[in-house]
Amino acid sequence: MAIILGVDPGSRITGYGIIRAEGRDLEYLDSGCIRLGDKPLAERLQVIFHSLATLIGEYRPDEFAIEQVFMARNPDSALKLGQARGAAIVSAANSGLAVHEYSARQVKQAVVGKGGADKSQVQHMVQALLGLSRKPQADAADALAIALCHAHMNQSMVRVGTGAALQQPNHRGKLRGGRIR
Repeated sequence: MAIILGVDPGSRITGYGIIRAEGRDLEYLDSGCIRLGDKPLAERLQVIFHSLATLIGEYRPDEFAIEQVFMARNPDSALKLGQARGAAIVSAANSGLAVHEYSARQVKQAVVGKGGADKSQVQHMVQALLGLSRKPQADAADALAIALCHAHMNQSMVRVGTGAALQQPNHRGKLRGGRIR
């Protein structure tokens, strides 16, 4: 069993999603958005760092997954996104969590079944896969999709018999999982 924190970084809104995965069984724990407003960038990065540190302290995830940076049309936006990712990654690393990165295409493929899916398709599938009563907000849905993608990748590693996902110690120094099924 693993608790997975997925993060969809942004310099204005950072989405987060927390699930529990045990084999193919998935359970929704929490999701939401860290809204950063128009504060100076340094203050927004600080809010991302501390907000995620608080979530990590509360839920004690075993896994941390984040979306990889993509090439934006605006170089300034890409730099700010990279800095938001950096604040999130440092928050996870500071808590002893290994960081797993997935491209937007990988996430969409894992959750929707096609890498070119749009946001509404991702929201719909996240709602269906986690049995939610309503669609989560778009940024929270993206973060949950990242967590689901990571859970899927771990399950795939178990199925092919590598067991690599089960043999890495978590941030508390304990081995995750048990036997390979």
